[in-house]
Amino acid sequence: MHRAPEEWPPEGLEEVAQSLEFLWIPHALTAGPAMNIPIEPTIYPLPALRFLALSDWKECRPTALVTGGPAWDAVQDRLRLPVVWRGEPQRATLDHWQALLDGVQGEVVYAVGGGLATDAAKFLAARCHLPLVCIPTALSVDAFLTGASGVREGGCVRYIETQPPDLLLVDLDVIAAAPPSLRAAGICDVLSIATALWDWRFAEEQGQNPPEMAYVEWVAEVARGILRGALDCAEAAGAGDPEGLRALLRCLALEVLLCNLVGHSRPEEGSEHYFAYAVENEVGPGRTHAELVGPGILLMARAQGQETAALERALRACHIPLDTIPQEVVNRTLKRLPEYAAHHRLPYSIAHTPGVAAALGGNESTRR
Repeated sequence: MHRAPEEWPPEGLEEVAQSLEFLWIPHALTAGPAMNIPIEPTIYPLPALRFLALSDWKECRPTALVTGGPAWDAVQDRLRLPVVWRGEPQRATLDHWQALLDGVQGEVVYAVGGGLATDAAKFLAARCHLPLVCIPTALSVDAFLTGASGVREGGCVRYIETQPPDLLLVDLDVIAAAPPSLRAAGICDVLSIATALWDWRFAEEQGQNPPEMAYVEWVAEVARGILRGALDCAEAAGAGDPEGLRALLRCLALEVLLCNLVGHSRPEEGSEHYFAYAVENEVGPGRTHAELVGPGILLMARAQGQETAALERALRACHIPLDTIPQEVVNRTLKRLPEYAAHHRLPYSIAHTPGVAAALGGNESTRR
């Protein structure tokens, strides 16, 4: 992530809303000097976004395709691509992506699928200096909107700068047909605002925020509005309703854009994600992002003393699995979480406090 230019934040919510509306335009910030905004550090734009039937899309450029079996199966009868190279990433590590890089051919990179395919494709496109088109087969993460890729390293997740997609193609029929537990699972990256904002303010009160991550109330207020939007659309998005899915995508886009503008992810990432990173070491690979972050949201919100009924309703409406992590693994992870968060130098949160497990009664469950 990059620190925002010093002109930001603007004064007041009206200016914030105007800024967000303007910066929705893809690549709006590439004309930095004309806008009197410093070019460095980079504030990434959102990708251009098109809603369409994939059968109507035409691509003529030789294509490097990054995908996975189930994702490609979901679209191959609808999508015509002149594929000259295909890669199927199996894990989110730099060594693995570097091995894929050696064989890439084509004039454009396409990512078809979820977070792993998208993060790998962003890495490959950035290293090969190629344009990138993303086609999500579910709204399962926010990765197809960001300019960074998450890699697993030393038992944690580290985000490296890659590039945002140039174009996002969304076929709502494809999204609606996704497995229910994946269809709207990206809501976890918006509901996490509830716990992340608490952590961010807590860190400020404890004097633990570095200057570039100082708590800013207007940013928190904008984030709360995005959170309310996700709570409102959860039922429709989880059911595959087109307007519900559009609304969830808007929430994801606004969450990403807000973090791009402020130069860090504190408004949406905190102890709930730290729990997910830590528990993944216990349960091993193969779990979805939502399967780890969803329970983390409820656990950390309870540790913070927050009411969780609305959050749980939204998670269940979007079919997020909340009971697949064995209880003994949850308990063990909570006990180790302060040491884990400190060891990996994660931004300060309730996860860093020795009493986080005790705050949950030492035997807390997401099963309610």
